[in-house]
Amino acid sequence: MALTQHSPIAQSHNARGNARTVGRRYQSLVVMLMITIALLGGIGSRLAYLQLVEGDRNRQLADNNRIRLIPRQPERGKILDRKGRILAGSRLSYAVFLWPIANQPHEWAQLLPQLSELLNIPAEEISSRLEQAGYTSPLLVRIARGISPAQVTALAEFSHELKGVQVEAEAVRNYPYGDLGAHVLGYTGEMSDEDLERRKDQGYRLGDVVGQMGVEASFERQLRGEWGGQQVEVDGAGRVLRILGEKTARAGNDVQLTIDLDVQRAAEQALGSRKGAIVAIDPRNGAVLAMVSRPAFDPNLFSTYITDAQWQQLQGLEFPFVNRALQGYPPASTFKIVTTTAAIESGRFSPSTVLPTYPYVTAGGIQFWDWNRAGFGPLSFTGAMAWSSDTFFYQTAMRMGESPLIQWTRKYGFGQKTGIELSTEEASGLVPDEAWKLKELSEPWYQGDTINMSIGQGYLQSSPLQVAIMFAVAANGGDRVKPHLLRDNEPAESWRQSIGISPSTLRILQQGLRQVITTGTGTALNVPNLPPIAGKSGTAEDPPRESHTWFGAYAPADTPEIVVVAFGENSGGGGGSVAAPMVRQVLDAYFNGTQPTQQAVQESVVTD
Repeated sequence: MALTQHSPIAQSHNARGNARTVGRRYQSLVVMLMITIALLGGIGSRLAYLQLVEGDRNRQLADNNRIRLIPRQPERGKILDRKGRILAGSRLSYAVFLWPIANQPHEWAQLLPQLSELLNIPAEEISSRLEQAGYTSPLLVRIARGISPAQVTALAEFSHELKGVQVEAEAVRNYPYGDLGAHVLGYTGEMSDEDLERRKDQGYRLGDVVGQMGVEASFERQLRGEWGGQQVEVDGAGRVLRILGEKTARAGNDVQLTIDLDVQRAAEQALGSRKGAIVAIDPRNGAVLAMVSRPAFDPNLFSTYITDAQWQQLQGLEFPFVNRALQGYPPASTFKIVTTTAAIESGRFSPSTVLPTYPYVTAGGIQFWDWNRAGFGPLSFTGAMAWSSDTFFYQTAMRMGESPLIQWTRKYGFGQKTGIELSTEEASGLVPDEAWKLKELSEPWYQGDTINMSIGQGYLQSSPLQVAIMFAVAANGGDRVKPHLLRDNEPAESWRQSIGISPSTLRILQQGLRQVITTGTGTALNVPNLPPIAGKSGTAEDPPRESHTWFGAYAPADTPEIVVVAFGENSGGGGGSVAAPMVRQVLDAYFNGTQPTQQAVQESVVTD
């Protein structure tokens, strides 16, 4: 029998079916409600955790994502000559900065190859700077300086692909006269990692530019200035929305030097392409008027980033970063100023002594020849100075011995640093004695060592600056001056110290140095357009290379106001023929304002 809807069996079946579906229409709602409560509870607890427990940290991360710190490097103080003319200043340039926090490390890795190609900087180098700064740093990190206009344009064109890369204008060091005064001025460059570690407590930071040598390094504290910067809010594209705060960068202090640009320029031209140095000082107070060293370099190369080609070109020169004005060489016959002083002050000779001279003298079985291989007949101290007779001074050395000679050499300031501000680049030179020789050569001191020293040869080493100080002693009446580059208002006496030379010895020195110019080996300076000059030539043997040449002079002879020393390293020739014309050009610029148009030309004169 078929079941119908109205049968008892059918009604019972429907009742059971209806019982199973009771509440089904609410079941999904309940489940959704429970899920919602669970989700809201989880989100709420997470929000509570982030807000209450991690709140400070997350606020910092949020700020770092929208607030950028843009540091402003201070403009470096200017370096001026004694008349206020700019020797080193600043010019506008463009630099590339990275904002580390803008990208994750893997995102930086993806864009660095393109950035490397645009800037011609190895990607590894850029990556190293990022890692050093830290990928979470909100500070901009400079990776390139002095980029070209074409590079500025290219970076702008690809800016949408280079998130976190920013181009900023900045002041960079500028040396308007190129390599003029390079060794005095020095140059600037970014700090190395070692320098940064050493100077962190002085307020330096990654990418700071500091003086690397010369005045730039010696007066770093005065020149550097104080960093400033802006705190800005940016949008997601890195565009500045508003400035939140600003600290103005404080420019460094200007430094005025004793250098005279006209004298410096004349000295540079006089030395020309020769290896060597020229120094000019004021004998009254030690102020350095000019200091030239060749070969040189253009410090502008280091104001941004030097190229490999430029660096290789510098490497082709012979030690272009060595300031030869501060290095030791045998001073040759210029040193006879010291030998004359020691001989007379020792009491073994009177100022009026006359000695015969010879082609050579013999000591310890060795012949020590005069430079002209013939001798000059009987000579006084002044005549021996004028003609630079070697055998005359050999005899004084043999009779007085090494002790007075060494003692007076040290009194004149040899064998010690001069006190100039470039002390880290200055050599002390060498005043040899028996203790030194035993230690270094395991040999005793021989009479031949004293003989060689008497004419500025042997182991004796002195710098052109030390030789200039020696001439200043004779010029100013017996005081050793302390050379300096910083111009100040201190009285001359504060830079001078007497070394105890008697007036009679000083007269002999001054008369002899004057006779060098009027009748002796320095007649190249006996010219009518200059005031009376006193000076001394020198030629130092340096086998197997060519000889070194020297000439030192001061003027006016009766009231000196300038000392000039010229040194030709392995120039060949004689001091009176090679170095004296250099001195003459510098003196012409000083007294007459005449600038040389070419390097000094060797002249045919009688010379040692």
